[in-house]
Amino acid sequence: MPTSSLDLTRNILKPFLTPLSSLKGVGPATAKLLSKAVGGERVIDLLFHTPDSLINRSYRPTLALAEPGRIVTVAGTIIKIISPSRPRKPTRALFTDGTDQIELILFSPYQAKKLTQSQTIALSGVLEAQGLNRTITNPEHLIPLSHLEEGLEAIPFIEAVWPLTAGLFSSHISRTLRQAFRLFPPEPLPEWLPPSLLQEYNWPGFMTALHLLHFPGDFPELVKTATFEPTYEKAKNRLAFDELFSGQLGMVIARAHNHKGHGFSMAGTESGENPYRKEALKRFGYELTGAQKRVLAEIDADMAAPRRMQRLLQGDVGSGKTIIALLSMLQAYSSGFQAALMAPTEILARQHYETFSALCPIPVAYLSGTIKGVQRRKLLQGVSMGTIPIVIGTHALFQDKVSFSRLGLSIIDEQHRFGVEQRLRLNEKGEHTDTLAMTATPIPRTLLLTQYGEMDVSRIDELPPGRKPIKTTLHPFSATKDIIHRLQNPLRNGVQAFWVCPLVQESEALDLAAAEERFQSLQQYFGPDVVGLVHGQQDVHHRNQILKKFEKGDLSILVATTVIEVGVNIPNASIMIVEHAERFGLAQLHQLRGRVGRGSKASYCLLLHDDQLSYTSQRRLNILRETEDGFLIAEEDFRLRGGGDMGGTRQTGFANFHFASPALLSSYVPLARKLATHLIHTDPSLSTFLGHAAQIPLKLFGRDETLRLLTSG
Repeated sequence: MPTSSLDLTRNILKPFLTPLSSLKGVGPATAKLLSKAVGGERVIDLLFHTPDSLINRSYRPTLALAEPGRIVTVAGTIIKIISPSRPRKPTRALFTDGTDQIELILFSPYQAKKLTQSQTIALSGVLEAQGLNRTITNPEHLIPLSHLEEGLEAIPFIEAVWPLTAGLFSSHISRTLRQAFRLFPPEPLPEWLPPSLLQEYNWPGFMTALHLLHFPGDFPELVKTATFEPTYEKAKNRLAFDELFSGQLGMVIARAHNHKGHGFSMAGTESGENPYRKEALKRFGYELTGAQKRVLAEIDADMAAPRRMQRLLQGDVGSGKTIIALLSMLQAYSSGFQAALMAPTEILARQHYETFSALCPIPVAYLSGTIKGVQRRKLLQGVSMGTIPIVIGTHALFQDKVSFSRLGLSIIDEQHRFGVEQRLRLNEKGEHTDTLAMTATPIPRTLLLTQYGEMDVSRIDELPPGRKPIKTTLHPFSATKDIIHRLQNPLRNGVQAFWVCPLVQESEALDLAAAEERFQSLQQYFGPDVVGLVHGQQDVHHRNQILKKFEKGDLSILVATTVIEVGVNIPNASIMIVEHAERFGLAQLHQLRGRVGRGSKASYCLLLHDDQLSYTSQRRLNILRETEDGFLIAEEDFRLRGGGDMGGTRQTGFANFHFASPALLSSYVPLARKLATHLIHTDPSLSTFLGHAAQIPLKLFGRDETLRLLTSG
């Protein structure tokens, strides 16, 4: 295919982007159910809806030799049909293949109507035995045959099983997938991976891999030659690599764009002295650690360079990222620029604002979605005129109505896990703005490339001296009453405690119900005036009022959902209790633990867990008990998940992957990075045939934003 004829949008991508509702047999109700199950409304969303298991129907013995307890696939004849004696009773039928006979038990009227006396059928189901009586109840397949010689070809050897939603059946997904695959021409897609790589790993083409993933039964020769499992694994690995390659290619494009683009040179005052920093450090009252000084030097060098800074600042809980953010903003101000810091929640934004206001020798403004009217108009005017040099806020900072006079540095608290595309859009607030992203969640080295591959990385891997260790203990949930009883003495002595309620099936409504139930039980035990409740669905003003009461010491216990994970700084709180800790990611538990240990008192973190813990869950929680090193925790947690346990993946971003798994990252990400880097080095505009082909996975895996950079300056 000539390069000029490779029209990605109109030709190759058209089938992928087809609405599911336009497919034959998909009415509005089914389309709605499919969209809910697959997370989208297009064919590509259905194709990327990966099966969660396989059913093996390759065991096809005679009935005389069939083993009970296994899925048996067999053809034979109906000898006798016994209709139910009353409603809701099953239809029974005697079935033989000529070597033996079994009883079929059919609760489905639809299946029962298919059967007639002396009829030849093929069926597949679990063979059960009770004494001499052998049965198959509700066969998954029951197909009438014109004659016995027709055989079992209509029943696949291997069958995919997809995640469903209420009201949706596997048959819906299977039929719709069949319709979807018919949209594609028989010729393969242009190949974006080099032939040498395909040959080395023996990977199939992209569409063949998707076909094998969803309809393994269409490849019976693989079962017959005992090559199914390795071939199926190769198909999954091919798709996983494509997903990782698209991510790396997008990040390499973004990185090249950042390095190519001009930035502001913010080297501070001509004398090299920065009086604003000097005053802030004086108010701060502590010597910076060696790690903080190293990181600040890296940021200063980036800001002084005539190109845009794109840097990620990683720091463990309590390592001192906030002062680094402030000093960086003061560097921008001393060079004649504005600086903005965006936090993901009002709690954290307000916390930053109060800290910065106390330390900063220049005016600091706070902007959030809750600030309205005249106050908001004055703020926006000050920002646009440049009279407000430093702004702290939430997502409201990056709305279209907010325009800066001369934005030199934007700092993004990365708790909300912005992707590369969102970070690129934030950059557009200032034509040459430097960007510093901060995360308080240490990220395993292997994951850094998948999430922040377009950025340079700095790590504060040293805690300030004098921070007291937090004693972490594990307790079965059955010990809850005893723990509540033991809280009485510390509370009488003025100690404050957080009580964090569990995630329940990722549901905010259920999380809230659990928190309210615990809140009420603690109020009954300790009294209504000493227990408060905060959660994400409260009015922000009301939530802040409760937090203020807790901060002032008017409340002894604060029951919360994970809304307190970041941005809550209560030095007097020295006890953290987490219910059903096994339901949280280790990184999140480490963040929650970091809410205590900020004052002079000894601090404790009690992790309540299910009475029956799996071996892996026990090991994960033991890591928290044994260390407070967030970087070590992140690496160990990732290593355990890489072995197959995907618990806590929401904290690592794996919920956003369709095919890639932790076990593949260490080998595939460096290879994908190398391939993407080589491609952009040899074909910066992706204009060759291979470059055009490589745009296909960028589109399919949602990296559209980076494609725009190829044609921008």
